[in-house]
Amino acid sequence: MNDHIKEKLAVLPAQPGCYLMKDKHGTIIYVGKSKILRNRIRSYFIGANDQKTQRLVREIRDFEYIVTSSEIEALILEMNLIKKYDPKYNVLLKDDKSYPFLKITNERHPRLIITRKVKKDKGKYFGPYPNVLAAKETKKLLDRLYPLRKCNNQKGRHCLYYHMGQCLACSDHPPSQEEYRTITQEVTSFLNGGHRKIKAELKEKMLVASEDLNFERAKEFRDLIQHIESVMEQQKMTMKDQVDRDVFNFSYDKGWMCVQVFFIRQGKLIERDVSLFPFYDEAEETFLSFIGSFYMHHHHPKPKQILVPIPTDVNLLKQLLDVDVHIPMRGRKKELVELAKKNAEIALQEKFSLIERDEERTIRAVETLGEKLHIETPHRIESFDNSNIQGTDPVSAMVVFIDGKPAKKEYRKYKIKQVDGPDDYETMREVIRRRYTRVLKEGAPLPDLILVDGAKGQMSAAIDVLENELGLDIPLCGLAKDDKHRTSELLYGDPPEVVELDRRSQEFYFIQRIQDEVHRFAITFHRQLRGKSAFHSKLDEIDGVGAQRKKLLLTHFKSIKDIEQASVDSIVKLGIPKPVAENILEHLQEDE
Repeated sequence: MNDHIKEKLAVLPAQPGCYLMKDKHGTIIYVGKSKILRNRIRSYFIGANDQKTQRLVREIRDFEYIVTSSEIEALILEMNLIKKYDPKYNVLLKDDKSYPFLKITNERHPRLIITRKVKKDKGKYFGPYPNVLAAKETKKLLDRLYPLRKCNNQKGRHCLYYHMGQCLACSDHPPSQEEYRTITQEVTSFLNGGHRKIKAELKEKMLVASEDLNFERAKEFRDLIQHIESVMEQQKMTMKDQVDRDVFNFSYDKGWMCVQVFFIRQGKLIERDVSLFPFYDEAEETFLSFIGSFYMHHHHPKPKQILVPIPTDVNLLKQLLDVDVHIPMRGRKKELVELAKKNAEIALQEKFSLIERDEERTIRAVETLGEKLHIETPHRIESFDNSNIQGTDPVSAMVVFIDGKPAKKEYRKYKIKQVDGPDDYETMREVIRRRYTRVLKEGAPLPDLILVDGAKGQMSAAIDVLENELGLDIPLCGLAKDDKHRTSELLYGDPPEVVELDRRSQEFYFIQRIQDEVHRFAITFHRQLRGKSAFHSKLDEIDGVGAQRKKLLLTHFKSIKDIEQASVDSIVKLGIPKPVAENILEHLQEDE
């Protein structure tokens, strides 16, 4: 803990608010809230913390705080700050997953579709379905029962679904708006719990078909009934009042939390959501933040009622969400809350072994790598690789790993502009210069470690640019390969020396993954460029000839030689302006 932080800890207010933790680059890495800022912020730096929280604290170089007038203001502010800054340690509120809905579109010929976005477009939405398979199976069932539009064909141009009796939009006499309104009302009724009535009607039709000895038709009705039972009646746990509810409960251990959400629709438990994440605040406050973000930032539709466990702050959630929030004390509702708790405990226990294994492969490997190099833990690593074939289409690529995991949105590709021929050292100079000149100009975060694919020559070229041209002091390592193009050695220092790494260690596997990934990314980019250049022709060099005109010319004349021998008039007849046609012939004949 530095002196600056000690001074700020001494004057913290005993009021509610939010705090923002920053790393050495000034980047916000964690946002939290508290009823009493003084107690919460001090707890990070004074007293015992679990290993995960210690990892966060080791990165903190400064913090800010914002005082609010109430706890609910702090809760709302926390969610807004997390959305704005996207801090890497706020895992639970960064999850962007959205669940599918079934939608009846508001069109002349309405469709039944699956969508993940709810819009104010007068369509009818049903869901959400946390299990996408459940949404697909329900749609498949409804498609068989109700002939809404499945195609874009004009009237009288029958599609396959028309012949299957599942689409009437393309029939000779499409349904009227009133007929469609009846169909959509039946679909709505079905999805709102009316499937039992439909099933009873199908049973009656099945019996009639059987009595008429139309066994094939009876079998179709029987199959539909079985499909309804399998899709709509799998869950036997029901509530008599048929109120839509979401049931929340949580369990936590070793700095990790699991939140279970049960979705009750028409009184039936249809699906659940499981979220597992590390947390750094008080468990009850983290749970409140999760529920708030669940509805406000991820746009889950609010049910009529939310059930939560003791000791959740019900009044705070009511103010935040404007929904009835209830802590059940007995009966079936309490059983559901306890069941969610039991599931959270089981999920947490089952996941711990996987989490620990992932920690070993990623964060702990990064920490050990830093120890081996005698540097601070390299949370952000940038790695470079060059690719060319005898100097043609030279490219370079950069991949970024943050806390041991690839950050693919930050990958970059570089076409080499200033190097002629297969000069790997100068290529490395150019790409390092371009990358970090731009980073400095834009104020983007600098890496804690740079890896270059190559040995002493590539390392020397990169270090020369970093230190002598840009004035940067960033640890840099070289990744040498063996004769089978596999990672063999990690080089570091001046002069470069081999870093002793056990080939069976997680840190060795980690740098191997980085080298494989940057090599894959560079090779893929190089192949893309080679593929484009393979279709290059003299026409690409002529002003006024784009992809469409090039295709038109080659389709008509078959070859460049035939175009050279053509007349201006014959080219103009293809719809190409006369000045461009004259320019084409002049350019080709000059080359000849």
